[in-house]
Amino acid sequence: MEPTRVVAGRALPLGRANVDTDQIIPSHWLKRLERTGYGPGLFEAWRKDPTFVLNDDRYRGANILIAGANFGGGSSREHAVWALQEAGFRAVIAPTIADIFKSNAIKNGVVPVELAPDTVSRLLAAVVANPQAVITVDIALRTVAGPGVKAS
Repeated sequence: MEPTRVVAGRALPLGRANVDTDQIIPSHWLKRLERTGYGPGLFEAWRKDPTFVLNDDRYRGANILIAGANFGGGSSREHAVWALQEAGFRAVIAPTIADIFKSNAIKNGVVPVELAPDTVSRLLAAVVANPQAVITVDIALRTVAGPGVKAS
C-alpha cells in the first residue's frame, strides 16, 4: 500500500472534546476476530440520537473527522481506528490526539493531525457553515487548508 500524501474531502464536524476509544467503538464490539465490520459500531451510543452529526445527511461521505481536544484517549484499541476507517474517514483533526490512538492511526493509514485550538475552531465553523466545504490535508507540505483557513 502506497503511503497517503494528501487527504482532501468533506469533513464531519464532531467538535466534541475528550472522546475516548470506548465512545468511538464500545467494548462489546471487541469480541470480533476480523479487522472489518466495525463501521456500524462507530459512535454507537451517540448514533441513537437522530440529531447526532453522523446521522446528518449533509455530512454523508465525509472522509475527515474534526474533533475537540483529547481525541482517542482511553484504552489502546486499534478497533477504534478500524471503525473510523470503515466509515470512510482517512484523517482526524483535533487540537490534541492521544499518543496511542495516534500510533494506531498511523499504523493503519489514518492521518492524525493536531492543530492549534483556534484553527480547529475555525475549521469546524467553516464546515458547519458549508457542509460541502473541502478540507485538504497535505502530509508532504505539512499543511491543512479549508475555506478561510490555512495552517502549517
